[in-house]
Amino acid sequence: MKDLKQRTIRGGAAKILSQGANFVLRMGSLMILARLLDPKDFGLVGMVTAVLGIFNVFRDFGLSAAAVQRTSVSEEQASTLFWINIAVGATLGVLALAVAPLVAAFYHEQRLFGVTAVLSTAFLFNAAGVQHTALLERKMRFTTLSVIDICSLLVSTTIAVVMATHGFGYWALVATTTITPLVCTVCLWFTTAWVPGRPRKQVGMRSMMRFGGTLTLNGLVMYIASNFEKVLLGRFWGAEAIGLYGRAYQLINIPSDNLNSAAGGVAFAALSRIQGDPSRLKSYFLKGYSLVLSLTVPITVTCGLFANDMILVFLGPKWRSAAVVFRLLAPTTLAFAIVNPLGWLLSSLGMVGRGLKIALVLGPVMIAGYLIGLPYGPKGVAVAYSTVMTLCAIPLIAAATRGTVISVRDVLLVASRPLVSGIVAATLAFGMQLLYGSFLSPLPRLVVGVTIVLSAYLGMLLYVMGQKPFYMGLLREFGGRSSAEEGLLASA
Repeated sequence: MKDLKQRTIRGGAAKILSQGANFVLRMGSLMILARLLDPKDFGLVGMVTAVLGIFNVFRDFGLSAAAVQRTSVSEEQASTLFWINIAVGATLGVLALAVAPLVAAFYHEQRLFGVTAVLSTAFLFNAAGVQHTALLERKMRFTTLSVIDICSLLVSTTIAVVMATHGFGYWALVATTTITPLVCTVCLWFTTAWVPGRPRKQVGMRSMMRFGGTLTLNGLVMYIASNFEKVLLGRFWGAEAIGLYGRAYQLINIPSDNLNSAAGGVAFAALSRIQGDPSRLKSYFLKGYSLVLSLTVPITVTCGLFANDMILVFLGPKWRSAAVVFRLLAPTTLAFAIVNPLGWLLSSLGMVGRGLKIALVLGPVMIAGYLIGLPYGPKGVAVAYSTVMTLCAIPLIAAATRGTVISVRDVLLVASRPLVSGIVAATLAFGMQLLYGSFLSPLPRLVVGVTIVLSAYLGMLLYVMGQKPFYMGLLREFGGRSSAEEGLLASA
């Protein structure tokens, strides 16, 4: 607590840098594998992961978040949580293996039996490292976690590329999904050097189980809502349709997923430590919210304006038809950047019940949108997804912030600066593209377009919107040259 601010800023910087490396690795592997494999290969694995992902929601039963959110956790509690996670992971692995024949029958594709069986092992690998991750997060050791994440992804990506090069087809994708959690867990055990003891009864687990269970149910509802369209497309439009939609969905979500993962882990841990200090919590939350949204807006603008060039550069000509889906999904990136940070706030305050109620309303609305768009294929589903998330953003803000130290006005004020800057940058870049676009090939056209967007956006955000002091303050804090905390937070 004594140096929480420094740990938060340094941890956030480490996570952002690591997620940048993660982005490069994931994009590099996607570019390579997209050229070595066919859309149907991605579609086959996508069919299975859309189903098994439901089990993945239960992989730690929310107990890692419960351990981080608590002000204190005893050795007996941590050990008991570990063995609960192992039991949950083993159970999920057995259940996944049991449904393998059903998955193959549902999609009318026998190859999915073997894919499902192999992917089921990942549940146990994940479970064995959950509490070790929570231990590092409680200590705000995000640099260590970042290194582990990069190493595990690097190993699994290398193996996947080698397998794809040697003609293993979709098994290369299966390998990377199972090897990543295995390598990560091994590294966590060696890094923490923590060996769990025997499980104990009556060590104050009831409240943690209730917190974790509610959080897990929330995650289940939102997972179903966020992935049901892939199940529908795979069932009614086939492997190629889900392959195209899935790659467009993955490509547009890689940057925002990495950013939210980096900021979310640090923000949740930091906000949990100061949940009893309302004014400090408000300042920290709005600062983190501003940072995430400011980084997401140019990503959304770039994806929307340069979809065709991005698909050609990153995936190759045979994925050209995914460009329109990619563009139509771009608004979801911004919508989730607006909504997701509210989960940090509710979870850190222990208000997971409200989060569940919000999910129970939002989930059915999203599924209804998919059903409306399904007759029109991947394009129709993409339009429905983006429309629903855009229309629900303001109501979700109001529902999440009600009764907290954060108001709707606070959120809208913070969001207005990057949003206005993004609109100006998008307008300028679009007009310039009309002038030079026909004279350049995809790669240089994309480079020029991104340069224009970033230059215009940063100029607007830092100088016109007056956000330069905020970011300079962050840099000073990261460098250890502390300024008054109130002055830095006031600029947010």
